[in-house]
Amino acid sequence: MKFDGITSALIIIDVQNDFCPAGALAVAGGDEVVEPLNRLADHFSEAGGKIIATADWHPPDHVSFARSHPGRKPGDALELPAVKEQVLWSVHCVQGSPGADFHAQLNLNPVHCILRKGFRRNLDSYSAFFENDRLTSTGLDGFLKGLGITAVFLGGLATDYCVRYTALDAARLGYRTAVLTDAVRGVGYPAGSVEKALETMRNAGVSLIHSRDI
Repeated sequence: MKFDGITSALIIIDVQNDFCPAGALAVAGGDEVVEPLNRLADHFSEAGGKIIATADWHPPDHVSFARSHPGRKPGDALELPAVKEQVLWSVHCVQGSPGADFHAQLNLNPVHCILRKGFRRNLDSYSAFFENDRLTSTGLDGFLKGLGITAVFLGGLATDYCVRYTALDAARLGYRTAVLTDAVRGVGYPAGSVEKALETMRNAGVSLIHSRDI
């Protein structure tokens, strides 16, 4: 997918301590996305593109935490009033905690906007565009369209959850959308979820490219 400078945005998804090695919900190799994303952020900035960084920002009793549901454990799924299926996770990215901080080596200097999501107690948010009810907007679409952005390039964590949902929403909203395969890592739960996510994104018209090709 062609990089168009001022009409393109790099969206850095949830590169936070809790999703990196030794974190509460660590993604294998999660810290390996930092180097390509830093390089790309500099490139986008120099070319006049925009850089957005997203972050999970959960209250301590968030609905996605297994401990918020007695008798449940991480990996269980349940139906909620606004969400047909909510996967339950270990406590992670609690507002103001070190685990919610961005990875220390992630360069935030070129970032134009930090978008915090999942801050509503009873509603999780995988996508950077919508909460998990698929109706409540985060405001990102309006922000990007107001800047004339027509193409988005995605990297971060995790391939099979927040990257996937963000990519599918971006494509559905009319953005030319690419996922940077060397700048994402996946949870891999349940088994095969990363492969399924890549196939689903590809079938939705999302380009899967290497950052060196930009």
